[in-house]
Amino acid sequence: MEFERRVKAFIKAIPRGKVATYAQVAALAGNHRAARQVVRVLHSSSEKDNLPWHRVINSRGSISLGPGRGFEEQRKLLRAEGVKVTRGGRIDLAVFFWEPAGGPFQIMARRLEELDYAARTKDRCRPSRKPRKMF
Repeated sequence: MEFERRVKAFIKAIPRGKVATYAQVAALAGNHRAARQVVRVLHSSSEKDNLPWHRVINSRGSISLGPGRGFEEQRKLLRAEGVKVTRGGRIDLAVFFWEPAGGPFQIMARRLEELDYAARTKDRCRPSRKPRKMF
């Protein structure tokens, strides 16, 4: 539940005219491997929590929804905010990618990465035990 709450908070923080990726939102919310969970949160909570779901795209810079399944609506909403979207649904991430520079989100994401790295290397960094003398 905590992860879901953070996902919603980050999605609500994406400003008009900018986009974020599912993977970016997952990392900012504390689990860089949970991009599919971000999709689930968007699917189940967008209307109920008034989330700007249309501002979240895939890591390739494209709309993930297929034609007739929300693609046209997402493209229309993004264009209304000034985001340039090609007919095929591509967005130039170099121009429209949202990066909370120096803000608490970026600092928290960096700290979470450090903690994850520390957890992964913990076993490798333990000093070996010295054998005990028997006599």
